[in-house]
Amino acid sequence: MTSFAKHSSQTRLLHVGKNLSVAGGKTVNPPVVRASTVVFDNVAQQRSLRGQRDTERVFTYGARGNPTNYALEDMITELEGGYRTRLYPTGLAAIAMTFLAYLKPGDHVLVADSVYEPVRKLTQSFMRDYQISCTFIQPDGSDLQAKIQTNTRLVYLECPGSLIYEMCDVSAIARVAHAHKLLVVADNTWGSGYLYQPLALGADVSVMAATKYLSGHSDVMMGSVCTTKEVWAALNARSDSFGMTVSPDDSYLVLRGTRTLAARLAMHQQHALLVAQWLQGHQQVATVFYPALPEDPNHTLWQRDCAGSNGLLSFELQAGVSLTRAEKFVDALTLFGIGASWGGYESLVTLTDMRAARSLTDWSGRGCVVRLHIGLESPTDLIADLSRAFEA
Repeated sequence: MTSFAKHSSQTRLLHVGKNLSVAGGKTVNPPVVRASTVVFDNVAQQRSLRGQRDTERVFTYGARGNPTNYALEDMITELEGGYRTRLYPTGLAAIAMTFLAYLKPGDHVLVADSVYEPVRKLTQSFMRDYQISCTFIQPDGSDLQAKIQTNTRLVYLECPGSLIYEMCDVSAIARVAHAHKLLVVADNTWGSGYLYQPLALGADVSVMAATKYLSGHSDVMMGSVCTTKEVWAALNARSDSFGMTVSPDDSYLVLRGTRTLAARLAMHQQHALLVAQWLQGHQQVATVFYPALPEDPNHTLWQRDCAGSNGLLSFELQAGVSLTRAEKFVDALTLFGIGASWGGYESLVTLTDMRAARSLTDWSGRGCVVRLHIGLESPTDLIADLSRAFEA
């Protein structure tokens, strides 16, 4: 180790205390490595490592990631069953970078009607501005073949769908798409890599908001994209060009949350199923949307492709219940926070506008839809809270 004893205190303050090698055991969790600048032993090493970084994951500069990020990337790649993973500041940033990596002006993309609403806004803003055209398809992909154009390059899905959880047959969609040399991208935030694996079903790219169940504690924003080996290079290169990376502190939080993912999801599902069954019997509820229910139209496909369910469920109020009364119901809840996110340990509620969230399904004349995220509270207490709110 270099000695700095001959130097001034001012210089020693800047150079000592950097030796991380100590005798003893290893930490359970990977350390948080905060770094922008990375220094090298010599010019040859710097040149060599920089020459490798376009094809290999090497620690050369903070914008290219750091060891804490790499640990999380490996975790997500393992969950997703893919080749490699990149991390992004938010789930929406991960989606946007995927479009940027695989589409160019003049291309056409097919988007499932069941996607996250901000994706719709991307098609109406960024894509439109950059002359990338978009056509919506049925969530189950039944009209996919008929809507493929000569300039179609990509099929974008969310499975199960946002808000009312329509399942799509990714295997069947991928067979049709790949026959036309189209990429298949799936938003897998609902499944979190643990309940659902679109890459194993034939998708080329899987996107997740790690903000949700991977983190599990409502205290971090992050997105991830995991791909097959064949399509990795384009995503990796475009992400580097845009300087996409995340804080090592955020990576640490998501890593820590992911360790308990299996236990949390099992508890979320157990609680949500009890609430969903109770809602089915309530006179003010027209429909409960939860694929784990045998009565749900998506149940058979969910059974085939998913390893379980989570805490997300929605229900449609009877058509005669006005928006004002629906708002009173939401306001009367005490254990459910009114919030748009989900995936944390806490229960949440939000009203949805299905007429704005779908293009191909006519929601006029149907009742208001309430989305719940069922957390880790006692389901008995949650049901009692819902019952009081219905009375309001």
